[in-house]
Amino acid sequence: MVNIVAISLLAIFRDRVFQGILVVSSVFLLVPTISSLSLRQVTELSITLSLSLLSIILLLLSISLGATSVWKDIERRYTYSVLSLPLQRSTYIIGKFVAVALFLLLTTVVLGSVACLVIWLSSAIYPSERGIVWTNLIACMLFDTLKYIMLVSYAFLFSTVSTSFFLPIFGTISVFLVGNATQQAYDYVHSPAARDLPMLVKQSATVLYYLLPNFAAFDLKINAIYGLPLAGKGLFLPLVYFCIYTVLLISLATVIYARREMK
Repeated sequence: MVNIVAISLLAIFRDRVFQGILVVSSVFLLVPTISSLSLRQVTELSITLSLSLLSIILLLLSISLGATSVWKDIERRYTYSVLSLPLQRSTYIIGKFVAVALFLLLTTVVLGSVACLVIWLSSAIYPSERGIVWTNLIACMLFDTLKYIMLVSYAFLFSTVSTSFFLPIFGTISVFLVGNATQQAYDYVHSPAARDLPMLVKQSATVLYYLLPNFAAFDLKINAIYGLPLAGKGLFLPLVYFCIYTVLLISLATVIYARREMK
């Protein structure tokens, strides 16, 4: 599996994805200038812009890399050469997934370091009464990365089912949109404002809430922006949720891919 991970990472670098990320990171240099437009909350705005920009880049990477990694290898006929070796298909899928996950973590480390530097620069030029809690900021970036790694597991699941890239790409986008709305939908359905809804609708919404991903559980932006304390339970439960959900999705993907006919 180590060889699959290494080869997959080299393929990502060979496609100049990382070089493109370094070019995009220059956008972070605009954050202090834009943040200065807010006279009262310069530091808070710089944190918001930096985290939002990092999140957008991770989203694009998780969709593009997760949805096309398996499909691209099949189109280039690489898969047939690899699977002709004494190698299980499950090892191939897990290795590809680990490679994409490691690349997302590497991207977070690089761009997160740039973001922290920009935020520090903004706070030094325009001091704020509210100090920056760096542990909250780092935790926010880490949990944001975990969210997108879980999204990649969905992309791999779709890739093992489909023979084209349309389902993985648009399916992953749909999961991202739904995963960001499940918590709000659940809260609304069980609020007094929705007391007139039929019980069947409420029960269906509850079932879907537990089946579909809940990306809101990984959102720590408020804690990072305003320095609010992080609850231990609020960190532990999302970590457990991420591990269980991701393992289940990748396990299902390996089972489907093992039964898939290669033409």
